[in-house]
Amino acid sequence: MNIAIVGGGIAGLSFALGLHQRGIDCDVFESVTDIKEIGVGITLLPHGMRELSALGVQDALEAVGIENLESVFYTQHGQYVYREARGRHAGYALPEIGIHRGKLHRILFDAAVSRLGADKVHTGMRCTGFSQNADGVQIDFSNAHSGQPVSVNAQIAVACDGVNSVIRKQMHPQDALCFAGINTWRGVTVHPPILTGKSYLRIGTVEVGKMVIYPIIDNVDGKGNQLINWVAELQKPNAAMNDWNRPGDPAVCAEIFKDWTFDFLNVPELILKAEKVFEYPMVDKDALPFWTQGRVTLMGDAAHPMYPRGSNGSAQALIDARTLAEQLSLHSSPQEALKAYETLRLAPTAKVVETNRNVPPDFIIMKAQELSGGKPFRHIDDLISQDELRQISDNYKTVAGFALTK
Repeated sequence: MNIAIVGGGIAGLSFALGLHQRGIDCDVFESVTDIKEIGVGITLLPHGMRELSALGVQDALEAVGIENLESVFYTQHGQYVYREARGRHAGYALPEIGIHRGKLHRILFDAAVSRLGADKVHTGMRCTGFSQNADGVQIDFSNAHSGQPVSVNAQIAVACDGVNSVIRKQMHPQDALCFAGINTWRGVTVHPPILTGKSYLRIGTVEVGKMVIYPIIDNVDGKGNQLINWVAELQKPNAAMNDWNRPGDPAVCAEIFKDWTFDFLNVPELILKAEKVFEYPMVDKDALPFWTQGRVTLMGDAAHPMYPRGSNGSAQALIDARTLAEQLSLHSSPQEALKAYETLRLAPTAKVVETNRNVPPDFIIMKAQELSGGKPFRHIDDLISQDELRQISDNYKTVAGFALTK
C-alpha cells in the first residue's frame, strides 16, 4: 500500500508518523518550500498529548513548551468566575502544554524526515486537484521548485490541506466558510509571568471583547520574562471578515480593550507591546455528509474546520490521524479502511464543531455575563455555584473526548 498525504501540517505529519509505526508506506506533499517556525501559540490538551506521546515526541514537546497548571475565567470587569486544575495537576496521566505552533510543527516535521526519509517528505508541492479510477488516484500539484505541474499516483490520498482544502472543494463544490461576525487578533508578547506563570486565562465574551492568554516559552529573554500568547475576539453584527493575509494592527485591537486594566494584568499594554500581531476571521464550516470519495478522504481541518475554542482542533486532527492509521493496518482493502475511519470520526467531530459554536468552554463566562446582566457583581457565588460551573466545563470535556476517567 502506498499513500499520498496532501499537506504537511499537524494532521499530515502525525498521520505519516503513525503509518510509519505500522509499516505502511506514504509520501507527504507540503505546499510551502521552506519549513519555518512561524505563527503563534497552541495548547496541547491531554487527549492530543496522548496521540503525540504514542508517536514518541512527548519529551521533545515538553522541553520547549510550558505545562499548564490551571485554567482561570474572568469577566470583562476582571472579576473572578472560575478556576480549575489542568493536565497532570487535574489527575490526567499526561500534561497540558502551551507551545509555539512553529516549534510543534518543527518537531513533527523533523521526526517525519528522520523516520520516513527525506525523499518521502516533499516541499513546494501545492495541490491543484485529483482524479481517480478503480486502480488508484492521481493527485495533481504545482511544483514551486521547478514551476512545473506534477502528477503523483497512489493507492489512496488523504487530504490534510487545511480549512481551504482544494480536495474538499473538489468533493463538495458548494462548500463555504461560515462566518458569524467574530473577528480575531492573535499575537505574542514578551511579558512577566501572569498569575502562576502556568495559567491559561479566559477573560470576557465575544459580544464585549474576549481575551485568551497563556504562556508558550519560559524565560524567553534570560530575564525571567515569558513569551505570552494571546487571542482577542470581538463579535459585531454585519462585521466584515478580517483578512488572513495581512498583519494585524495592535492599536486597533488595543482600542477594544482600552479599559481592561486589572490588578493582575494590563491588557492594552500586553497587546501594544506584541512582537507581531496577526488578524483572522473566526470561521468554521458546516459538517459534511461524507469525507470519503472512492480512494480519497479528508482529515483534520480539511474534514472538520472548527472554531479555535477549547484548544481542540489540533487534538481532533491527531485523533483522526491515529484512527485512520489503525484502520489501514486492520483492513486489507484501503477503501474499506477509509469508510471505517469516516464512520468512526465524522459524527464525533461534527458534535465538537457544533459545541465550539454554541457551548464552548467560555460558556462559563457567558453564563456569568447573562446572570449579572453584564454588570459587576459582589461575588460569583451570588449568581451561580462553582459546582454548576464545573459541570459546564465537564460537559465540554465529554463532547471533546477528554473527560477525566478514574
